[in-house]
Amino acid sequence: MNQKNEFGQAISYSLEGWQSPSFPEPKVMEGDYVRLEPLNADRHAAELFEAFDKDNGAMWTYMGSGPYKSASDYYTWVETMTKGSDPQFYAILDKTTALAVGVASYLRIDPKAGSIEVGYIAYSPVLQKTRQATEAMYLMMKNAFDLGYRRYEWKCDSLNQNSRAAALRLGFQYEGIFRQATHYKGRNRDTAWFAIIDKEWPDLAKAFQAWLAPANFDDEAKQISSLSDLRKV
Repeated sequence: MNQKNEFGQAISYSLEGWQSPSFPEPKVMEGDYVRLEPLNADRHAAELFEAFDKDNGAMWTYMGSGPYKSASDYYTWVETMTKGSDPQFYAILDKTTALAVGVASYLRIDPKAGSIEVGYIAYSPVLQKTRQATEAMYLMMKNAFDLGYRRYEWKCDSLNQNSRAAALRLGFQYEGIFRQATHYKGRNRDTAWFAIIDKEWPDLAKAFQAWLAPANFDDEAKQISSLSDLRKV
């Protein structure tokens, strides 16, 4: 709740007692349907290239790189992008097949501010719109908030309607457009900003857990209650 200082000016609530979280250590994150492993070119690149190759190219429209012409091209990209600590990439493995079928990362990691972003999300056709896809995002959110981050961000090209819809479904709040924020692939990008903050996380976590529960799916693996509906409960 906002307060007033000795000059009668509005100031925001105190963060007394809050401490900056640690930088996330790369680690395995295990769910019921997926396993997230720190991305490794030798371990994951070939499987990911094969999974991505099932796409007609549309999945790369709003990505800063890709599509890749060969497995070696993708291997080189993975090797280059995993040399640093930010972004911090994870391969998403389907536990049914033990195959890597997608990628996501933490980036713009700012422990001092308590802010962390999820991005570079590349879901192959076999991962898109599945329980595994949602659980991967849940696991990354949970890890960030468990570490003590206050703000979890999602940003995308403002014209990427699928990404914007996904952010809202996952519980992110829309915060606005940064015009001409950057450029990529020879074209302008206005960036849409979304975020979840720590006080929203406990209720959101319960909704994720209810949605991911086996009882929420019928014999044909179709959801009974949507995540959006469960967030309203």
